[in-house]
Amino acid sequence: MSSNCAVQPKTLAWSNPVSWWWAFLTLVSGANIAAWFLLYRAFADQPAHSLGGASGVGVMLLLCAAYVFGCAFRSCLPRADVQRICLFDTWLSSVVVGRSVATVAELCFAAQWAIILHQLGAMTGAGTTLTAAWAIVPLILVAECLSWYAVLTTNYVGNAVENSLWAVAFLIAGIGLGRLLPDFDGPVRVVLTVALVGIAGYLAFLVAIDIPMYVARWRCKSAAGGRHLTPLEGLRDVSTRWTVTHELAHWREEIPWMSLYFSAAVWASLALCVCCSLQNNLPRYRTAPAVASWSAGAPL
Repeated sequence: MSSNCAVQPKTLAWSNPVSWWWAFLTLVSGANIAAWFLLYRAFADQPAHSLGGASGVGVMLLLCAAYVFGCAFRSCLPRADVQRICLFDTWLSSVVVGRSVATVAELCFAAQWAIILHQLGAMTGAGTTLTAAWAIVPLILVAECLSWYAVLTTNYVGNAVENSLWAVAFLIAGIGLGRLLPDFDGPVRVVLTVALVGIAGYLAFLVAIDIPMYVARWRCKSAAGGRHLTPLEGLRDVSTRWTVTHELAHWREEIPWMSLYFSAAVWASLALCVCCSLQNNLPRYRTAPAVASWSAGAPL
């Protein structure tokens, strides 16, 4: 395996703003890993009957682990896939390794959302929420395929469509959660509202910043007459080529989405584990009209 590296210092200088960003990512990742172990210990020490389905919580913790540790790996060894740039000269920084880790982690994250939506939809009899639960993972699976297409061919259109599908998936998730607002009161309704605000912020970021960024990159490359790789050429390229760069200009557009992704998105994954563990406590917060509607067998 070969490395096509620019001439760069082997270590990041603390005078470089990129080093502070990397330190932030690493610190947050360490805290996220510690939080996962605290959740694991807390759930392991609780009797099974007090959890919302011990096996379900175990599955959620496993899916969360894939996401938490996958994001920590990507935080410690940041890279930009299509550009083939990274911070450190190691084969672990190759795009084929990082993109494989990201694919598994992101599918696990999508599965977490699907499980929570399915649990809530089944509890309330909300057909809209159940439909949302079944839609999430297939949409993200297609998004991952498009991500690989973009990475292999260096065609940013794949990234633009990939992130558009993430937007659609979380719009559907938001609709599923919004359907549940009349069914719950008290702290559960507050949590649903916070989740909806978070999803709205994520969608705004995708639509206003992330997707236009990839469209602009595609247009710029097309205007410059840039050539796209074939998938087979790309497969070899992602396995053998990575360019080390510590230049802020090369990372400027990556910093915002990576910072949010490796912090807030991981916190959401951890929060989903907590929500799953509390499902046995949710019925006490059901609103009376919702209970009556559910018992009457009229799912919406």
